[in-house]
Amino acid sequence: MAEVTYREAVAQAIKEEMRRDKTVILLGEDVGSFGGAMAATKGVFDEFGPERVIDTPISEAAIIGAGLGAALTGLRPIAEIMFIDFTTCCMDQIVNQVAKVRYMLGGKVEVPLVIRTQGGGGKSYAAQHSQSLEAWFAHVPGLITVMPATASSAKGLLKSAIRSNDPVLFIEHKMLYGDKDTIPDDEDFTLPLGKAEIVRPGSQVTIVSYSRELLICLSAAVELSKKGIDCEVIDLRTVSPLDMETVLLSLEKTGRMVVVEEGHRSFGVGAEVIARVMEQGFDLLEAPVVRIGALDSPIPFSPVLEAAVLPSIGKIVDAVTSFFT
Repeated sequence: MAEVTYREAVAQAIKEEMRRDKTVILLGEDVGSFGGAMAATKGVFDEFGPERVIDTPISEAAIIGAGLGAALTGLRPIAEIMFIDFTTCCMDQIVNQVAKVRYMLGGKVEVPLVIRTQGGGGKSYAAQHSQSLEAWFAHVPGLITVMPATASSAKGLLKSAIRSNDPVLFIEHKMLYGDKDTIPDDEDFTLPLGKAEIVRPGSQVTIVSYSRELLICLSAAVELSKKGIDCEVIDLRTVSPLDMETVLLSLEKTGRMVVVEEGHRSFGVGAEVIARVMEQGFDLLEAPVVRIGALDSPIPFSPVLEAAVLPSIGKIVDAVTSFFT
């Protein structure tokens, strides 16, 4: 076992898969000698050189278009989009081409393309660099959408994403890159896509979350335990496809659920989880499910306002406590 940061885990996964498979390449803005905007590709260029680590022009459409073409012709590209906000510049490539070409060609092609990006708030990067847009991509058939919360899950899930023959949108969180975690010292360490994890067992309330909000939920669960409330916390890890089996088994035990996401509360991943609970597990509920997400506002630049818009430990504690008052 070794303790590494989230950004080091991402770089390790990329290096290990590039050593393992010569068809894996990396492309994007500043991913080469600079090491990536968030330093998550640091050292990759030094080992693999310009033929396999390609610094691209500032054109998201070109990055994803080139990645798709490479995937269709025998390579396994990892294409980095610097901020998830910038996927708005290449939505045609992602949604109309990457997600659909295998279907359009009757399954005769594979698209082993990983689109790495990062999102979320917390650094006062303001409205155009702080969004959580995962619900957009989870809505599109043909895309797998992954959002790891820890260095361990980042490494294990990214390695599985690179090995996948279907396109994966791999969304990191800008506030997690410095977080440390213990990871198996094993180049074959992977985690399955589409499988949630119970990260804190409990008996009274199920809290479902992913990415940075998972860590906030774990902190809230500690505070709630001081009030005598025992929470089970689930990390979805993959928001599309959703692992509802794990969620429903937990709900069968607790009868109460809170879903927490950093995406806007309306029309989000939390809404989808709750809809499926109502369809598949209504009889398990002892109280209505509570949904916590960012307020329906652009993410503010002001740290005080940003904190008010995003979910917090206090909001989660209040939501869970309301079940028992």
